[in-house]
Amino acid sequence: MERLFSPWRSKYIATFKEEKQKTNESLFTRIIREKKDSKNLVLLRRKHCLVMMNLYPYNSGHVMIVPYKQTSELSGLSSVECAEVMETVALMIEVLKKVMKPHGFNFGANLGRVAGAGVNDHIHFHIVPRWNGDTNFMPTLGDVKVVSEDMRDTYNKLKAALKSYKQKK
Repeated sequence: MERLFSPWRSKYIATFKEEKQKTNESLFTRIIREKKDSKNLVLLRRKHCLVMMNLYPYNSGHVMIVPYKQTSELSGLSSVECAEVMETVALMIEVLKKVMKPHGFNFGANLGRVAGAGVNDHIHFHIVPRWNGDTNFMPTLGDVKVVSEDMRDTYNKLKAALKSYKQKK
């Protein structure tokens, strides 16, 4: 298997691990607290959750819905928090349809490290836009995923669409 090196990711993860040892807060709790939305690719803040782009996306437009409450369990969220998360999922799917024009979506959560959770102490939900033919020879032969659009361009498009979506309501 070939390896692609991304030293910026190792530096980022190391910084987070040092930070967590000092504060015991998750990466997401830090992002929630910082309020540096553009830097952290936060698209939307609501009463109980936020929407942010995934820094290591599976596809262009991969976003995450992150509750403000730091819990690893779905049962750790109140019914009000769960309802807002699902309303936000529906909103983001509509925005992604408008902006990215995908043919479908993957939606879900990785609960626990063994299930693939990169941040397993703070539940979060993924929405991944999918297109017919978006799997190609790169992952199969090269074990490499190609993301087709610069993340900052996608961020700007989604942010603008969210503004227009809010004005229509």
